[in-house]
Amino acid sequence: MTGLLGATRPPETTTDTQGRSIRIVGAPAGSRPAAGLLVDVLVVAVAVLLALVPLVPVFGLGAAAPAIVGGVVVGAVLAVAAVVRRWPVVVTLAAAVLAYALLGGPLAAPGTTTAGVLPTGSTLVTLGQGVVTSWKQVLTLEPPLGSSGTGLVAPFVLGLAAVLGGGLLAASRQSAGRAATARLLVAVAVPPAVLVLSILLGTVERTLAVVVGASMTVLLVVWVAWRRGAWRPQRVPSLAVLAVLSIGGGVALAPVVAGDTPRFVLRSVIVPPFDPRDYASPLSAYRAFIKDQREADLLTVDGLPEDGLVRVATMDSFDGVVWNVVGDGEPQASGAFRKVGDVIPVTVAGAEAQVEVEVGELRGPWLPTVGETRRVTFSGPDADRSREAFRFNDATGTGVLSTSLVPGQTYTLDAVVPAPVTDQEIGDAQASSLAVPAPQQVPDIVVERAKQVTASATSPAGAARAIETYLHETGYFSHGDDYPSLAGHSAYRMNLLLGEDLMVGDAEQYASLMALMASQSGLTARVVLGFVPSEEQRGDDSITFTGGEIQAWTEIAYEGVGWVPYFPTPDTNRTPETADEEVQNEPQPQVVQPPPPPAEPVSPPSEDAEDPSVTTNEEETAAEGNLRTVLLVVAAVAVPLLLLLTPLLVVVALKARRRRRRRRAATAELQISGGWDEVLDTAHDFKVAPPSDATRREASKALLETFPKAPVVLLADQADAAVFSADGAGSRGVSRYWAAVDETVHTIRTHGSAWRRLRGTLALTSLRRRRRARAEAAAPAPADRDARRARAQRPARRGGRQS
Repeated sequence: MTGLLGATRPPETTTDTQGRSIRIVGAPAGSRPAAGLLVDVLVVAVAVLLALVPLVPVFGLGAAAPAIVGGVVVGAVLAVAAVVRRWPVVVTLAAAVLAYALLGGPLAAPGTTTAGVLPTGSTLVTLGQGVVTSWKQVLTLEPPLGSSGTGLVAPFVLGLAAVLGGGLLAASRQSAGRAATARLLVAVAVPPAVLVLSILLGTVERTLAVVVGASMTVLLVVWVAWRRGAWRPQRVPSLAVLAVLSIGGGVALAPVVAGDTPRFVLRSVIVPPFDPRDYASPLSAYRAFIKDQREADLLTVDGLPEDGLVRVATMDSFDGVVWNVVGDGEPQASGAFRKVGDVIPVTVAGAEAQVEVEVGELRGPWLPTVGETRRVTFSGPDADRSREAFRFNDATGTGVLSTSLVPGQTYTLDAVVPAPVTDQEIGDAQASSLAVPAPQQVPDIVVERAKQVTASATSPAGAARAIETYLHETGYFSHGDDYPSLAGHSAYRMNLLLGEDLMVGDAEQYASLMALMASQSGLTARVVLGFVPSEEQRGDDSITFTGGEIQAWTEIAYEGVGWVPYFPTPDTNRTPETADEEVQNEPQPQVVQPPPPPAEPVSPPSEDAEDPSVTTNEEETAAEGNLRTVLLVVAAVAVPLLLLLTPLLVVVALKARRRRRRRRAATAELQISGGWDEVLDTAHDFKVAPPSDATRREASKALLETFPKAPVVLLADQADAAVFSADGAGSRGVSRYWAAVDETVHTIRTHGSAWRRLRGTLALTSLRRRRRARAEAAAPAPADRDARRARAQRPARRGGRQS
């Protein structure tokens, strides 16, 4: 054990007169050497360090490592100093506060220090506020948080306090007694409590917490066994097997059982300060931009890449009336806007761009962004207020200001702008499996038209392009000023758009219709409201967008490709008037045509050919999926439970087999003596056994002191009579004797607490005792061993004579 932990335990054992090792229960206070105390503090520090690992993804490794490791190291040093120097509680607390003020700056608030080391007045203010406000920032900001603000104070304080408190309890100089046991139990509970808190404050990643928890459990189990003097080298293989099963089972089975369900963390249930349901659908304001702000300068953008699009709002939920963003409490929902740290994670590749935006007459909470936004830097007199009000959604790349946009507001976007994706690059990529809300109240005509348009498509990208081409080339454009075209994009408006002789609308209707048709074709689609630079504007250093240039388009997601924009709106010069001209310009035949034969009634395509019914298959698939999930859950629970319970069940089975053999022994004398042995074995298992060298009568009197109502004296006398009497015992006496044995065994087993009863039932004491007794009985006596040794040393004889 010295090689494993680097220290030697103080002698807490001695030997009795028979050479057996016994533990000293009342070791004197202060007997533990300094090396043992250092090991205790080191184990607690390592366990707390492991428990804080789930917080690393919240801040990022570079930002989190100094705060977490620094807090643990500072707490360990203070704990060792307090124990070795025997500091009072007041002195220990004062030292902790001083260390927090001096070292908290470079480790948890580096941006407030001078040269990254020396604390300033701002450092002390940040550290003081961070004790209260850092927890809120950890929960409300979107990871990774970086090193800004007071967020790093939380892991630093947590590591320092946990190691200091746990280390003081673990390294207590009192080495025995109930108080020492209580301190040890509290010290062992500190790292698991920190791990639970780290998981609640962390992200939804499962595997990291599973590995950390299993490793910490192995460390604490070994340490506690060493502290209690119960560590045995032969337990290393079993402990290793248990660790492998725990880690492997958690890593392999947890994703299978839980599926894509995110782990419960506090940030998932914190209500965001911005609720998009408090605002009208951004797409419903499309016609208002066209009518009321056609010439108004809404937005000025400097540095927009040639292929860049300005995104105002992204909507992925259709309720039959409008497209909107929804929260629903899911981290990846389009309405889950949260505060973010210094840097927003970007998952796509593309050209780096820095775009400066100045808000004109644009109103509302929706903050225009470009591409995949990496950072938003506000400037101007309201920069701090805007930074506090800014929220972002990673799923849609959309930002909002809870205080709404104001004229003259400026900010800079650091973004990654992906290059346009062609159909050849998409290839046969499958539709994305991203979870978006299913559209509600979709008109039947939309479903039927989607099937007709995509009937010849051979890939998801081909289906999307077929829908775009159909709407772009078949439809006509109108804002309703020169030709009747109702505003809105509800299910009624979609039904009207496809049901009339001419399909007439603007970007609001066509983007909505393509998204609905795409979703009915098995694609993942959403609608975007924003600005698209015209051919004349592309490449300009500064572009000013007016209300008349507002656009809406559709985006479809593909596996391995991402979201791809589609523009189904017809050209603005393709109006209903051009449709009349096309009809008038068609040459009319000069011959009289015979009347056409009556058209045969068109029957809808058979469900087997065009739209096979999958209701039954879906139900069967769902039932199979539910059954598979149930079986996986049962296996995940039953297999580890069975592995853990198997040794316990073996112990119970061995004891039951031993009792059965005694009860069915060959003779009545053996059955009665076996019954008395059953009583003694039960007493040994429950730690109430009489001395091992006592006679039956002496043993019965010792048991009678603890169990005055048990017939132990009668059992001992009858056992002596059966063994030593010439009359022996009859079968009827055996039955009565075993009835008394069962009564006595029941009395012993029901004595004490529930934990004591369980421990006695599963104890191995009696089994080891009987095995040791059989080994001693089988071993030859010393005289026999000497005789055998003498015979072995005699010279060999041949023919009866000595050679």
